[in-house]
Amino acid sequence: MLAAAAAARLAALRGTCLLSGPGGGRGLRSGRARSDTDNMKPLEGIKILDLTRVLAGPFATMNLGDLGAEVIKVERPGAGDDTRTWGPPFVGRESAYFLSVNRNKKSIAVNIKDPKGVKIIKELAAVCDVFVENYVPGKLSAVGLGYEDIDKIAPHIIYCSITGYGQTGPLSQRAGYDTVASAFGGLMHITGPKDGDPVRSGVAMTDLATGLYAYGAIMAGLIQRYKTGKGLFIDCNLLSSQVACLTHIAANYLIGQKEAERWGTAHVSIVPYQAFKTKDGFLVVGVGNNQQFATVCKILNLPELIDDPKYKTNHLRVQNRKELIKILSARFEKEMTSKWLYLFEGSGVAYGPINNMKEVFAEPQVLHNDLIMEMKHPTVGKIAVPGPAVRYSKFKMSEARPPPLLGQHTTHILKEVLRYDDKAIGELLSAGVVTQHETE
Repeated sequence: MLAAAAAARLAALRGTCLLSGPGGGRGLRSGRARSDTDNMKPLEGIKILDLTRVLAGPFATMNLGDLGAEVIKVERPGAGDDTRTWGPPFVGRESAYFLSVNRNKKSIAVNIKDPKGVKIIKELAAVCDVFVENYVPGKLSAVGLGYEDIDKIAPHIIYCSITGYGQTGPLSQRAGYDTVASAFGGLMHITGPKDGDPVRSGVAMTDLATGLYAYGAIMAGLIQRYKTGKGLFIDCNLLSSQVACLTHIAANYLIGQKEAERWGTAHVSIVPYQAFKTKDGFLVVGVGNNQQFATVCKILNLPELIDDPKYKTNHLRVQNRKELIKILSARFEKEMTSKWLYLFEGSGVAYGPINNMKEVFAEPQVLHNDLIMEMKHPTVGKIAVPGPAVRYSKFKMSEARPPPLLGQHTTHILKEVLRYDDKAIGELLSAGVVTQHETE
């Protein structure tokens, strides 16, 4: 049955643009009329089997769902994704955390500790294109859902594993959490006040970066399958993502053996490039070249600094950082933030206030970029979450399905995707192998 399902999936893919080219025997084409393709999202027809929870994995699969993929989120009966309980705040019984990263998904609640539950997952893998999971290495293999197991029944599958430290090595069996990975991978060491303790970033940037790496890798995997007709295994982990994101800080050490420091809002290699206290708040100013430095000096009414031999180049400004920042800080504190915003407008210098959340979502540019996505949730009514970061010319990103209730689509997926009859579904529900939301 699994082999037949996988064969059917491969045949369906060969009938579209999703498995064509060198591996599929045809060139890329849509198979749709021009009028239809104008509104077609790029991942329409792609099915994602999502066994992830918390943040990195769900963030990756949500982005795939935004591009039109059908995301089937597999959750534990009774509990579901851990983040469903991560609050307050809650909206009804739903946590804002969960609602923020799980739009455009369907939820099926399956007990994968039960052999019948494992069978369901394998059947879904056979008809899906991508399998994403974030279990500790070896956990899924122990129940028959590792890559080797899935590859045997679905050789077309793009299998993406998201872990804390990688598939092998001395730390591979450790649980992966953003705060620990950001500490282990150096981010926390360089984040915080210059003379203060290390701090975590305000959002889980290591998790989010890993989710974006996984998202990009899955897209690359789909292109690779288009070329070869074969699936592949993708290893994403928090530690590797974080170390890769150290970029110039890592290069400073690897090339010049320069140990990193904490600089607060300042920049190790550019001056001035930081937040300055104003009379009523803060203003961030970034100076990327000497011309911009001259412009800032004119706005601050400090023209004597422009030709001062201590500040004529960025290299000199870095060397004389302490004295220069003291002069600039004293001037910034004399005016309100709004006054500085007015004076910097149109200057060509990068600048902006430090906004709280209320101010962020009142910013005209945030509203113009459609970064507030509103959806109607089935139990709590209208909700708003941050929308996608990227916009496209040929299709709209503004429409989305709300995050699913736990097990909301269990019966639908078993019936419509796997073609189970009502009797078989009833037996699975009675045995607790699957559960469905009480309103389904």
